[in-house]
Amino acid sequence: VFVRRSNGKNSVQLDEDDSRPIFVAERNSRHALNGDRVSISIAAHVKGKEPEAEVLEILEKKDQTFIGTLRVDRHFAYLLTDSKYLATDIFIPKAKLKGGATGDKAIVRITEWPEDAKNPVGEVVDILGKTGDNTAEMHSILAEFGLPYRYPESVEKAAAKIDAGITGEIVAEREDLRGVTTFTIDPKDAKDFDDALSIRKLPGGNYEVGVHIADVTHYVKPDSIIDREAQGRATSVYLVDRVVPMLPEHLSNGICSLRPDEDKLTFSVIFEMDDSAKVINSRIVRTVTRSVRRFTYEEAQEVIETGKGDYAEEILTLDTLAKQLRERRYENGSVDFDRVEVRFDIDENGHPTGVYFKESKDANKLIEEFMLLANRTVATFVGLPKDKRKKSKAFVYRVHDMPDQERLANLSALARNFGFKVKPKGTPKEVNRSINKMLEGVKGRGEENFLSTLAIRSMAKAVYTTENIGHYGLGFDYYTHFTSPIRRYPDMMVHRLLDRYLKGGRSVNVEKLEDECKHSSNMEQLAANAERASIKFKQVEFMADHLGEVYKGVISGVTEWGLYVEIEENKCEGLVPVRDLADDYYDYDENNYCLVGRRNGNRYRLGDEVQVQVARANLDKKQLDFVLVDEKNPPRSLDTLAAPSVAEVMRSSSKSKKTKSRNGRSSKSSKKSKSSRRG
Repeated sequence: VFVRRSNGKNSVQLDEDDSRPIFVAERNSRHALNGDRVSISIAAHVKGKEPEAEVLEILEKKDQTFIGTLRVDRHFAYLLTDSKYLATDIFIPKAKLKGGATGDKAIVRITEWPEDAKNPVGEVVDILGKTGDNTAEMHSILAEFGLPYRYPESVEKAAAKIDAGITGEIVAEREDLRGVTTFTIDPKDAKDFDDALSIRKLPGGNYEVGVHIADVTHYVKPDSIIDREAQGRATSVYLVDRVVPMLPEHLSNGICSLRPDEDKLTFSVIFEMDDSAKVINSRIVRTVTRSVRRFTYEEAQEVIETGKGDYAEEILTLDTLAKQLRERRYENGSVDFDRVEVRFDIDENGHPTGVYFKESKDANKLIEEFMLLANRTVATFVGLPKDKRKKSKAFVYRVHDMPDQERLANLSALARNFGFKVKPKGTPKEVNRSINKMLEGVKGRGEENFLSTLAIRSMAKAVYTTENIGHYGLGFDYYTHFTSPIRRYPDMMVHRLLDRYLKGGRSVNVEKLEDECKHSSNMEQLAANAERASIKFKQVEFMADHLGEVYKGVISGVTEWGLYVEIEENKCEGLVPVRDLADDYYDYDENNYCLVGRRNGNRYRLGDEVQVQVARANLDKKQLDFVLVDEKNPPRSLDTLAAPSVAEVMRSSSKSKKTKSRNGRSSKSSKKSKSSRRG
């Protein structure tokens, strides 16, 4: 597979999984694009040099598009791309502009790239709007990751024909819980209410707690036009200023959403629990419910803190039960990652005017704990049959693999320097308890960001699969996603499988189910990337209003081309290029996450506190450049802050195996220490 890079460092990845990428010079690329399958010839090995390859033939072209800004001149037009996969502009015949004009943000498909031409030729697929317009920029982020930014009219029309249809016949087939106190707790800007909680005291003194989930699959039938669209999207996408829903709004915010004072069809997991939150028994049933109140997290939190307000007794009881569930979960090896999320105050034009942080408080944790319990119960019900002689049926699991052992060992070694003992080996419960102890002990200390970041990086990614290996991070043997079918397609898959198996149906085809799981995992990752890109765009846009200002920050990343610094006040991250570290030549020590000065031994390490000045904000590349500020390097005036872009820094810092030192001698860089120099 050909890997194209805008910095000229093209390569090919051989089909052998364990092979290293092989460099391909542009003159030997045959203009292959990123993702194309190619056949290659590898040059004879020369001692002391990295191997090189030449593309012989493009076997399979990957259909792909590029996003950028149009420039239309009198006789020709071209696209200035934002892509990290293409260094050249794309020439566009004026007949293929689709009405585009200079300054438009556009999506362009490459149609040909003649061997003797420097630039590829393309055609406009869609015009997103003017560059800089908020909606155009958000749509371009979605398009960059291959995610849809419009809803097909045919799907909207099909959804509009669906009626809630809660008839007497439908109610008779379900457990009617409309008389039980039920409410939702969600973010203040939420409209798609997936889940609700109910609670009532039973005659024997125990509690009945219901986790009620929107019964989306009652309305969305398999292989319908709405279902096919939802399956393709696989997830709602949450950008900074908008939600791109998986389902049409008529369903997601209307019929399916568990809005107050409306009868709703739900799929429920109902628990009998004692005072210590021990589950006595549970059942999974289709129900009819009616929410009596819509709480925001802030409103529920006020009830928890003051003990006063609507349904205070119910909320306080659920909070007490949730805290006991959480305490036991951590005792059994669940990892306690509690990260702050960045949010923006945005004006009517989509421009960020301020930054605030979303913290998880008791009200958030209350909902989280009961959703975890419901998901775990559903997965165990299918995955661990009561009759042990029977094989469990095919199902969708949410799994989380063991941590990367090398990274875990590295975390253990570095944590020891700060007085924390993290077990690099042992049972999952032992390892996770040691990580939790470190995360608790490091709170409020200078190294908190450093060690918590390393702990997160040591973890694997959670995915959907039919092969259950358990969820390492939660410490669960069985886990799935059942509680958010409005915004996640795997939850819809789980609802359908549950309905089938509760009725005694046979197991479904596991191979087909696994393919659907892989697609959902891939789409989830793309959505997460788009969400991060939208946050980064708004961070850069926000900091563009603060050029020249000085902030306290923490080194959040270390590379051979510089230091990434996260500003303490607003969590915006930018790069301090290594070329601006003018006091010395710095080597990159990747094992210890630091840059080390050759002459003075000065170290810049992940987690170190520094002061930075905002030097440059590049919206096209979603990149910020900072300069370090200290006693020797006072803040600069704005006209002297013409820092190079991050891409330029990366190109200038790309080195061969040998790098010249200040005195003209050469010093070899090993795998453990990659050399970077100023200028």
